[in-house]
Amino acid sequence: MSVITTIEDLRVLAKKRVPRMFYDYADSGSWTESTYRANEADFQKIKLRQRVAVNMENRSTATTMVGQAAKMPVAIAPTGLTGMQHADGEILAARAAEKFGVPFTLSTMSICSIEDIAAHTKAPFWFQLYVMKDRDFIERLIDRAKAANCSALMLTLDLQILGQRHKDLKNGLSAPPKPTLANILNLMTKPRWGLGMLGTRRHGFGNIVGHVKGVDNMGSLSEWTAKQFDPALSWADVEWIKKRWGGKLILKGIMDEVDARLAVASGADALIVSNHGGRQLDGAPSSIEALPSIASAVGTDIEVWMDGGIRSGQDVLKAWALGARGTLIGRAFLYGLGAMGEAGVTKALEIIHKELDLTMAFCGRTRIETVDQGILLPGTFPA
Repeated sequence: MSVITTIEDLRVLAKKRVPRMFYDYADSGSWTESTYRANEADFQKIKLRQRVAVNMENRSTATTMVGQAAKMPVAIAPTGLTGMQHADGEILAARAAEKFGVPFTLSTMSICSIEDIAAHTKAPFWFQLYVMKDRDFIERLIDRAKAANCSALMLTLDLQILGQRHKDLKNGLSAPPKPTLANILNLMTKPRWGLGMLGTRRHGFGNIVGHVKGVDNMGSLSEWTAKQFDPALSWADVEWIKKRWGGKLILKGIMDEVDARLAVASGADALIVSNHGGRQLDGAPSSIEALPSIASAVGTDIEVWMDGGIRSGQDVLKAWALGARGTLIGRAFLYGLGAMGEAGVTKALEIIHKELDLTMAFCGRTRIETVDQGILLPGTFPA
């Protein structure tokens, strides 16, 4: 592919270059995948109002997210197994985000560790935390994030239990891949990926292996993680984590006004309207459909962001117009990473930024802070 102009171009290239089990892990949802598909499709229903004879000079998409400067209202979302899309994937994505000027979030379930990211970047990054039953491990993770100068903690609330993702079960997902005949045959068709993996020592979950009692290899890890996600997670746990962390706190996975008000009451600095990329509750509304009512209810009390379905700068602009003061991209950057490594993540950010900038101008606005529902065609967007 000679000229890459869209996130879809990166997706197609990533599908060619990334082993099937890891591509499917990124590009799938739970059960029927209806919510996964709706996240993207519902953006397309929203229409924009074009304005003319408006001065389009001196445009700016710059903003801040929990006080951190951002070239546009976009951050890299926390995604598990990122280092299996491309060797040292989290390091490469963090570098691309730092150079471009947007925040990067590292997942608890990353391949590269907190310390790896700190050693290879200078800009402060965010760390995403899953609440697990092993509270000692959680405390050590928080301390490691502090030591790495992470500027915010992102607490994911919607993974107390796992939604079933059929493709992962059928593919026998594991990191590193199990040496089954099907996997070996598929890996033989991905030489670029394989050579990259041969050049790195990072093949397991770097934040966990070696940091948990009794977890010294990938075999013991799978047994540990199967028992660790805490179905008893409560707002009391959120309060405990907030006190233990002591810094900026972002709550991810809010889809209901009631939970949004509880998020405000918790003292969090931001919440993310998110259905986990359609990977948890299938049949839930899309994130963009859920956004307006939540933003209307609590937008003056807390920073409201959203993720899910963003594949273009127009999607970012529509989310901002409906009340989001920040967005996160997961699959969009993963496609770039799988396709071209760090350069692919940069390309994904460039594509989104250019389209955001130009679309904003076509809608008669020159600064992102002035964008509101007035740029949207009445009757085409959720209220």
